[in-house]
Amino acid sequence: MGISRNEALECFQSDDLIGIGMEADAVRRKLHPEGVVTYTLDGKTSYAAVGQDRSSHVFATIYDTIAKTVAMGGTGVILQGEVTPAHTITWFEALLRQTKDRFPAVWLHCLSASEILTIAEHSGLTLHDTIARLRDAGLDSIPGNDAGILDDAVQPQGPRMRWKTQDWLAVHRTAHCLGIQTTATMTFGGGETFEHHMNHLQLVRQLQNETGGFTSFTPSTFSTPSSAAQGFEEATAVEYLKTLAISRMYLDNVENIQSNLETQGLKVLQVSLRFGANDAGSVLLAEGANTATEEQVRQVIRDAGFKPSQRDTLYQTMFLN
Repeated sequence: MGISRNEALECFQSDDLIGIGMEADAVRRKLHPEGVVTYTLDGKTSYAAVGQDRSSHVFATIYDTIAKTVAMGGTGVILQGEVTPAHTITWFEALLRQTKDRFPAVWLHCLSASEILTIAEHSGLTLHDTIARLRDAGLDSIPGNDAGILDDAVQPQGPRMRWKTQDWLAVHRTAHCLGIQTTATMTFGGGETFEHHMNHLQLVRQLQNETGGFTSFTPSTFSTPSSAAQGFEEATAVEYLKTLAISRMYLDNVENIQSNLETQGLKVLQVSLRFGANDAGSVLLAEGANTATEEQVRQVIRDAGFKPSQRDTLYQTMFLN
C-alpha cells in the first residue's frame, strides 16, 4: 500500500529531502530487488512535415528517421505531431500499416491522447472505434506525455490545450480496455500547487487500480522558456527529486518510475536512481545540453550502484549488451 494523500502532501511540505529519498529508495528496492536500472533506445519522429498525401513516397521522411533509429540499436519509435483536419483515421491507418510493413520489429509507441481525441473528432468516430482501428493498423502502445497537470483548475499547457482531464483519462481507460498499454507522466513547474500535484497523482493511481494498464510513470519539468513565458521560475533539481520520490511512494501500483534524462541531464539522473527511479528513459530522446551516449548512461547507472540493462518499450524484454 502506497503512502496516503495526506502523507504525500506532508512530504511535499517537508525539508527532509534525504529522508524522503531514502523512503522512496526503500519502495524501489521492494519492487525491484534485482538491482537493475533499465533504459531504452526509442527514437522520435513527427508526421507533421510529411503532408496529408497517403502515397508511400510522402512517408519517406518518416521511414528515413526510423531507419536511423534502428541503425543506432533502437527498438521503438514515438510518432507524434499536430493533427489537421486532413489527418483522418484512414491516413493514420495507412501510415501505421506501411510503417509496420517496412519495420515489423519496431514497436510503435505513438499518438498522445490529445492527438487521438482530435483524430476521432475529425473522423466522426467514437473514441473506442478510433483506438481499435489504430491498434489493428499497427499501433502498439500510447505515450502519456501530453498529460501536463491533470487538474482542470490548472491552465493547460502544451498539446492538451483543447482537452479536459477526463478526456485524457478516457483515452487511456479505453486503450487499456482494448488491451493497449500506455504510459503516464506529470509535467510540473508551471505555478501549480502541491494540491494540484496530488490531484494528478491520485487520478493516475485510481485509473491504475481500475485497469492496470500503465507501464510507467514519469515526472518531468517544463523547460525554462515555457516556464519563463508564464512568469514562473524553472523547477529546481531539488523540487524534481522530491516530486519523483513522492511519486514512487504514492504510486505503489505502477511498477516503473522513470527519471527524465531529457529535462534533467545525467547528474540529476544519477541521484534520482536513489530517489525511487528504476528507469532512465530513452537515451535517444535527450537533446541539447542533456544529450548523452548510451555508454554515458550505462556508466551513470553503474556509478549509482546498479546494473544497466536495455529494455523494450513495455519493459517486457531485456537485451544483452
